[in-house]
Amino acid sequence: MLWLLPVLPLAGAVVLLLLGRVSDRWGHWLGCLMAVASFGVAVWAFTDMLGRAEADRAVHHSFFSWVPVAGLQADFALQLDQLSMCFALLITGVGSLIHIYSVGYMSHDPGRRRFFAYLNLFLAAMLVLVLADNYLVLYLGWEGVGLASYLLIGFWHEKPSAATAAKKAFVVNRVGDMGLAIALFVMFATFGSVDFGQVFAGAPDTSEATLTVLGLLLLLGACGKSAQVPLQSWLGDAMEGPTPVSALIHAATMVTAGVYLIARSGPIFDLAPAARTGVVIVGAVTLLFGAIVGCAKDDIKKALAASTMSQIGYMVLAAGLGPAGYAVAIMHLLTHGFFKAGLFLGAGSVMHAMNDETDMRRYGGLRVLMPITFATFGLGYLAIIGVPPFAGFFSKDRIIETAFGHGGAMGFTLGMAALLGAGITAFYMTRVMLLTFFGERRWHADAHPHEAPAIMTGPMILLAVGSVFSGGMFVFGSSLQNWLEPVVGTGHHAEGAPSALVVSLATLAVVAIGVAIAYRQYQMQHVSEVAPVAVTPLTVAARRDLYGDALNEAVFMRPGAHLTRSLVFVDNRGIDGIVNTTAAFIGGLSARIRRVQTGFVRSYALSMFTGAALVVAALLAVRLM
Repeated sequence: MLWLLPVLPLAGAVVLLLLGRVSDRWGHWLGCLMAVASFGVAVWAFTDMLGRAEADRAVHHSFFSWVPVAGLQADFALQLDQLSMCFALLITGVGSLIHIYSVGYMSHDPGRRRFFAYLNLFLAAMLVLVLADNYLVLYLGWEGVGLASYLLIGFWHEKPSAATAAKKAFVVNRVGDMGLAIALFVMFATFGSVDFGQVFAGAPDTSEATLTVLGLLLLLGACGKSAQVPLQSWLGDAMEGPTPVSALIHAATMVTAGVYLIARSGPIFDLAPAARTGVVIVGAVTLLFGAIVGCAKDDIKKALAASTMSQIGYMVLAAGLGPAGYAVAIMHLLTHGFFKAGLFLGAGSVMHAMNDETDMRRYGGLRVLMPITFATFGLGYLAIIGVPPFAGFFSKDRIIETAFGHGGAMGFTLGMAALLGAGITAFYMTRVMLLTFFGERRWHADAHPHEAPAIMTGPMILLAVGSVFSGGMFVFGSSLQNWLEPVVGTGHHAEGAPSALVVSLATLAVVAIGVAIAYRQYQMQHVSEVAPVAVTPLTVAARRDLYGDALNEAVFMRPGAHLTRSLVFVDNRGIDGIVNTTAAFIGGLSARIRRVQTGFVRSYALSMFTGAALVVAALLAVRLM
């Protein structure tokens, strides 16, 4: 029944797209049914996996020979092991809740059926990605996720901003996808296969230089999908899509793909220290990058998008720490799936009540009028900033602890970066809470805030429950660590690393400082409806996304445009010039030769006589010589 996991949502997408308007009245329910059915299969598979011995838990199944050529044999094969099981449950479980929420959120949208078809397609592609038995099938799911994200981000394509955002996400992801594609070429050239088992088995006998190149190419692919520096610029603009899309991309599907790729490719990174160093640097830089940007955003969705960038940075940082960090990274990925989906759905509930207003400076005091949204969003807030006993306390603290436990100067630097990120996270998330739910009411007269309907608040409540209990459940008895150990292995802290208690107390102190600063600035002082003029260079930079777009424009777009114009000039004046000059020469010569053909017999007779005379003269000259 493994094939049912991706096939069910894929079938839903196909039916909804092919039937067209015939399914407008019930298409959204079919989309929900396919997602929930896939989740049911995932639960059944998980229960079945628990009933088997540890050595027999991984399931592999080849469906058909996909690429049967002499040098490359690649099957369309799926596998379900402990790592992919975690993702399958997250994708289908959280994805199903987002589907149900979308029934209410998109109730008045004329394109609702098409929206649910794209949601189903998104789930199917992501499930193929995480269930793949080889890198080629993984790449198929990888590109499917890219297609679905393009369709969903640009769902309201009649808006120029949405169309531009979809194109931007597509183009930026193509850069990362090229890294993954070239990595497949390197694998085939080195190992003669793209199968996980053969690649990992051959890695110990491969040179470190080759593995480093391979690891860096895989990291480039991960940066694109997971919006890590330097390919992070698309994530904020992706908020142009409907809010459920944001929840799906940021919590359960697309941005987690890069973390999965790194964890799945652990045997390669473990043998390439330079590539692992690249991973931890990217993670550390991105977690601070996203956190700083989040402090300057007044758009509630863009603030949460920057938060996602930062939290994925934590996961990438942990994954770069090797066997000691893989399970910790996956743990934070799972807890993040609950509280970030809940936060985005809560933001959607607020927008639903505020005439689609996204500027938090025009909210205020909504906790009284929207108590369920306030409570569920608040639980997600406590989870993401890491207040015990909420989910983020267990997962993010473990990442900070693992970073310090790496030992040496690098371990200390990474730990301090992660600790600083926790404090900034507490600041900008407290800012979001205060601007939205506390303080004076700053909304316009035409806004009439009200609680969302039950079909929207129900999924929010379930996600809030996960935000409360998932972290403790994964930590209890090292359950998640033991579960993933057969796939990702296990590691140990370096000697002299600070204890877990010391790290937790330090983290809580930094979080408290971040909360206090935000409370002083946004609760004890007046909040204007218009953002004040930025006076510090850091504030200006943060409002401009730390000049990510400007950097891309200066480093890639403008040189690329100049290169394109140069190539066009060479093509027009060089290649086309040679062709056109040759054609003009032949044409001119033909025109001049054509003048000899007058059509008069006397001219032809004179030509013949002249030619004969010249021949006779030449013969006489030769004879006399």
